Amino acid sequence: MFGRKKKTPEIDKEQLELIEYAQKRIRKKKRVYSHFILFLIGSIFVILANTVLGIGKDFKIAGVDWFVLVIIVWLFFLAYHIFKVFVTNRFMGKDWEKKQLEKLVAKQQRRIEKIKTRLEKEATVIAESEFNDEQKTIPESNALNKNLTLIAAAGEDNSLGKDNDLIWHLSDDLKRFKSLTNGHTIIMGRKTFESFPKPLPNRTHIVITRNKDYAVPDGVLITHSLKEAIELIGADEQPFVIGGGEIYKQALPLVDKIELTRVHHEFENADTFLPVIDESIWKEVNRTTHDADDKHEYAFSFITYERR
Repeated sequence: MFGRKKKTPEIDKEQLELIEYAQKRIRKKKRVYSHFILFLIGSIFVILANTVLGIGKDFKIAGVDWFVLVIIVWLFFLAYHIFKVFVTNRFMGKDWEKKQLEKLVAKQQRRIEKIKTRLEKEATVIAESEFNDEQKTIPESNALNKNLTLIAAAGEDNSLGKDNDLIWHLSDDLKRFKSLTNGHTIIMGRKTFESFPKPLPNRTHIVITRNKDYAVPDGVLITHSLKEAIELIGADEQPFVIGGGEIYKQALPLVDKIELTRVHHEFENADTFLPVIDESIWKEVNRTTHDADDKHEYAFSFITYERR
């Protein structure tokens, strides 16, 4: 969020699952091909067994030779097999496997992107619903920390950043962030923490990660859910949620205050976004606007929201 850190390449679990699914589909189609070859050989064999070897030559069912019925039944099962696997015109071969793999992965990726787009639009509603369910298991004293504040900087299109880093550099915004959070607890996701060159001074860091073995410097607290993070706040009367995008989504229904730096520009290359601030839920109570200048490439406003 505030600095760059070299990333360690990781295998994307979602993509690995897609590749495994594609390979499974390829194996199924190969089995259809094998079934077809076996059907041809088997049909020839039962015909020869009846007509040449005379096996069951006079045996008929409903006036139909037995080998004809065998072929018809077998053909039905072959057709059913082909239908289930969505047989293509070409089988086998490394080139075919590669094309099928790429095709299936791309198809599944498009479906995932559509789902992600829909979830982005519905993120606030989903988070509200999840919070209502979570409240049943959170002790009343921790159900809603009245002083919990979400602090973020976002463009006009709610863009937060790209590749785990800010797209802009506004020195006054960084100074404001330091001033507001100094001496307090800051809650963040793993990627946001990893964007720091080192832990920020004079602040208690609570990092949320699914990794049970995640290693952090001394003094940094690790949790595995936002609920656990809230329970670790302790006596701090003004803790902050500082990102990233997924943590913001989960925290928005829990906070009573938002300190937002609205950067007056849209950033097309962003890959992380702030949930929409619903003005029927949030009331703007303060705004200070700064024009662009030599130190600030974009105009921006410091906005404070409070829950209605």
